[in-house]
Formats: sequence, structure tokens, C-alpha cells
Amino acid sequence: MRVHVGQGGRGPGAPVRLSAPAEPASTVEELPGELVDVDTPWQTIVWNDPVNLMSYVTWVFQKLFGYDKDKATALMLDVHRKGRATVTSGSRDKVEGDVAKLHAAGLWATMQRSS
Repeated sequence: MRVHVGQGGRGPGAPVRLSAPAEPASTVEELPGELVDVDTPWQTIVWNDPVNLMSYVTWVFQKLFGYDKDKATALMLDVHRKGRATVTSGSRDKVEGDVAKLHAAGLWATMQRSS
């Protein structure tokens, strides 16, 4: 009786050769010669979208960041008219949290280093 072992001709107990793992892709693009100050703060950018009402965006800015109505309205108008607004800045961890909160509220937000 012949038994076919689905291992490409290797029988039980035969050594398995593994190739070296591929280098992981970098998630942060580094430009040659570019120096980035570790203390440079990050910015939370909110982008315009065709879904959310202006009143809702204003309300989100007030609730999430404690802005008064005038400041929240001014930021919302920047988003509406200019297509984007910087709504917070700070450490990378803080800004990542702010972006996550905005996403949970249904707004389109990203983060970038301050220039």
C-alpha cells in the first residue's frame, strides 16, 4: 500500500526549510536628509466631507475639545470653506487619541507633524 504525503515528496519527520521573513514595510516615509525634531508637535486635521451637517461638526468640536461656540464655529467654517482645519495639536499620543475620537464621531480626520 502506498501513502501519498501531501508535502511535496517529503515524508513525515523530514526537515522543513523556511525562507527568511521579508523585511516589514515601513509605515512612516522617511525622506533622505530630512531631520525631524522629536519635540515637534503633531496636528489633528479635520477634512471637509459631503455627509456631516455644519451644525453637527460644530457640536462635535464643542463636545470633544471643550471649545466655545464661536471657536467651534470658526473651525467648522474653515473645514467647510478651506476644505480642512487644524483642530488640535500636541504629542503624537494625544493627537492619535483626538483622531480616534473624531473618527468615532463620524468625521474624517488625519494627523501630521507641525511644520
